[in-house]
Amino acid sequence: MTTIVWFRKDLRLADNPALADACARGGPVIPLFILDPAEPLGGASRWWLHHSLESLSQACAALGAPLVLRAGPPADLLLTLAGETGATSIVWNRRYEPEIIARDTVLKSALAAKGLDARSFNGSLLVEPSALRTFSGEPYKVFSPFWRTLAGFAPFAAPRPAPHVLRALAVPVVSDALDEWSLLPHAPDWAAGLRATWQPGEAAAATRLGDFLDVDVASYPVMRDRMDKAGTSRLAAHLHWGEVSIHQAWQAAAMTADANPAAAAGVGAFQRQLAWREFSAHLLFHWPHLAKKAWKPAYENFPWTDNEAHFTAWTKGRTGYPVVDAAMRALWATGTMHNRARMIVASFLVKHLLIDWRRGADWFEDTLVDADLANNRAGWQWVAGSGSDASPYFRIFNPVLQGQKFDPDGAFVRQWVPELAGLDNRFIHQPWSAPGHALDEAGILPGETYPHPVVDHDYARKRALDALASMKSNQLTEV
Repeated sequence: MTTIVWFRKDLRLADNPALADACARGGPVIPLFILDPAEPLGGASRWWLHHSLESLSQACAALGAPLVLRAGPPADLLLTLAGETGATSIVWNRRYEPEIIARDTVLKSALAAKGLDARSFNGSLLVEPSALRTFSGEPYKVFSPFWRTLAGFAPFAAPRPAPHVLRALAVPVVSDALDEWSLLPHAPDWAAGLRATWQPGEAAAATRLGDFLDVDVASYPVMRDRMDKAGTSRLAAHLHWGEVSIHQAWQAAAMTADANPAAAAGVGAFQRQLAWREFSAHLLFHWPHLAKKAWKPAYENFPWTDNEAHFTAWTKGRTGYPVVDAAMRALWATGTMHNRARMIVASFLVKHLLIDWRRGADWFEDTLVDADLANNRAGWQWVAGSGSDASPYFRIFNPVLQGQKFDPDGAFVRQWVPELAGLDNRFIHQPWSAPGHALDEAGILPGETYPHPVVDHDYARKRALDALASMKSNQLTEV
């Protein structure tokens, strides 16, 4: 009995429930990845996917069954491959994006109608969204009680080990060549920063998790907000692509706390961040409109301006606010952004520039290697004030103060905005305040070598609060 294992955002062999089920059946296993044209990927995600598939392909081949690559509509390709190979079962791990849920529901019925055994498993969440409810039976809307309830489910099931062997079909299966998919950038090749920053794949994910828990987790509560320090786990992309499972990360962290009590506070803070990832997925599952519309309907009437010149300045890191510009340039070069920086640049876009949060979310999804739909959309709505358990819209970050607090020596700005590198720490986060001689010594020509601020902070803050008041006033008028 041959089983097709359809890999999706679970590009790993260990703790892979679908793969474990296929191996337990005892027959040949066909590992498969489908590049679905109906699911477009941003440039950074395409780069990551290429290298992650390269890693997975090598791992599958080493165990005896090569990874099959096909591009096209999943329903057609799965039926075709089953017909070619005589497979009687198709298994995969569930995803929780609204469009994927709808597609998979139809797909299961279509496969069953053809006599195929189609099964799916939870391979990406600690707890199924349908299983975590309030005392009144409703989905959680606030993180703190969600976190307490989720933590009460621990200890979770132990991660499964990787199989020792994959039994292959006696006859080779036709596969696309990975290079044929042209996932990597050419002419120009803009991925040098990604190559210097990342190593995709299951083995690299395990190493990163181990290094974080061995070295960095004890200082995580203090250092995780520092943009100038390597104090975060840097696991977001590995979790997004499923190169490490959430159960593996959770259990490894718990074992670290047991072995090293001094790391317990850091482990707790890290697990809390894993829970935020879980919370976002649950929100998207229960409120599918979260991906495209304001979770709080009132914010659909917010008076956005969408100034194109300002949006371009934001994307290119040319706003005149050093910490914002450093973060946006780091994103473009490396495909990632520090969590504190994400909050700062998002607040700047939706509050200083009054540009719709959806435009920022779209940009992130094109440039992030960890472009997770639930995390990204929930995060943007949190900053914009329109999401569940969101930061109030009237909480407007001052980018100068944020830079001074979380990049106190200006190291992060100097790395990514080198034209300001010669400025004294007193002025590095507000170069417009530097006296002429300091600018001359640093080789800075305001408006030429580095832009003037695109908007004044005090003016922008007042304008944002006025926009919020206008939205509320219109609602009262309509009622």
